[in-house]
Amino acid sequence: MIKIPHVFIFLFWIIIACSIFSYFIPSGSYERTTRTYGEMTQTVVVPGTYHQVEKHYSVKAMVIGEPKEGMAAPISILGVLAAIPKGLADSAVLVFYVFIIGAVFTLIHHTGSINAVLFALIERFKKNPKVLLLLIFMTIFSGSAFMGIGTETIPLIPVFLYLSKHLGYDRVFGVGLLAVPVFIGWSTGVTNPFTVQIAQIIAELPIGSGIMLRLALYVICATVSFYFLMHYGNKVKKSPDESLMENDLFNLDEFGKFEKTKLENRHLFILSFFVIAYASVLIAVQTIGWGLIEMSACFIGFTIVIGALAGMNRKETMTHFIKGLEVMIVPALVVGVARGISVVLQEGLIIDTILHHASTMLMSMPRVLAGEGMLFFQSLLNFFIPSASGQALVSMPLMTPLADILGISRQTAVLAFILGDGLSNIIIPTNGVLMAMLGFAKVPFEKWFKFILPMFLATMLIAIGFVAYAILSGY
Repeated sequence: MIKIPHVFIFLFWIIIACSIFSYFIPSGSYERTTRTYGEMTQTVVVPGTYHQVEKHYSVKAMVIGEPKEGMAAPISILGVLAAIPKGLADSAVLVFYVFIIGAVFTLIHHTGSINAVLFALIERFKKNPKVLLLLIFMTIFSGSAFMGIGTETIPLIPVFLYLSKHLGYDRVFGVGLLAVPVFIGWSTGVTNPFTVQIAQIIAELPIGSGIMLRLALYVICATVSFYFLMHYGNKVKKSPDESLMENDLFNLDEFGKFEKTKLENRHLFILSFFVIAYASVLIAVQTIGWGLIEMSACFIGFTIVIGALAGMNRKETMTHFIKGLEVMIVPALVVGVARGISVVLQEGLIIDTILHHASTMLMSMPRVLAGEGMLFFQSLLNFFIPSASGQALVSMPLMTPLADILGISRQTAVLAFILGDGLSNIIIPTNGVLMAMLGFAKVPFEKWFKFILPMFLATMLIAIGFVAYAILSGY
């Protein structure tokens, strides 16, 4: 089995590889313009404006960089190293958010509220098949298909690890119980405001149109993913040697002791406050455009209120707040290091070249193959631009007229976009949210890759079938 090194080393090697590409892939650029879509003003690519940009080579450019006006330059040795701090700077808000949610979770756990409610739930369902409890959780979090939640769920990783351990599963199953429904739901994009709605606006389609096909896609993918997850979980439960982390002690002491705690009123007060406040933040994200800065601010406020509800003094509150920050060092920094990959691709001016040649190749294909090509291209693009809205603004202005030329409906182009963007999120190492989840849960990427690959391939086959149906039926 291939052994993948520590996540930071792994990501750094990808940065180096992409930097080498900048010496061989021609540099180029599209013109961009600012357009208003409803209440949104965004910078988008102008189709038909791609032009190559001459590269500047010199010893100085290779070592420390030598900017030349109107010219591109391959990534220098200094540029490779600088990609990491630049990536951290570009994703600073997300990095801070990951730190804060870890601190808040540690504080809540210290109150005993999570253990108390978790054991109460297990007791409540002890006479029912445990699969019912797991199905309820997966159904709830596959709601990302409607709300577009992703980053917001990172704080819940320890809860699912505790649940997985108590029910006899392993660490990989615990992460999957949260990550699988979140990413599969996001992929199907029934009403996801960050994927389907932005893409439909750019494609000049009514927002929400074509929902029934996406709803059917959501049900099928959610069902298949639940089967795969339970198949693995049951295998591990029957024979722990089947676990992908067979030597893992599944020690969760960094999150606090996993002890049975009697449910008290104060636990209900603390968790009720957190659930209501958290739900209010999510509603604000969906309705008034809040982002990570506002969410982080709210989590800081949660710290103050939770400490007061738990009767902790200021010293005790800050002690556990800081402990939570320490737990999140690796997950938070992984987000920034992964962002360094897109930094070198953008600075080397090769993203637009990849986009141009992909769209040119699709125009030479038969209609159905071109539609599938859109799906695979979006999946590839997601590796380089792991941002749904970022991809939409780069690719949809090109995919929309391309779909018109090929005789493919714009609705199908949107479908190919959301599936290509979404499904690959669950397996690519450049997805900051996934890497933060794995880092938080201490699951090595190669273990996760082996676990998720069959599910990814199965859902991709479903996606291929739906795109073909959409083209042939005139969706």
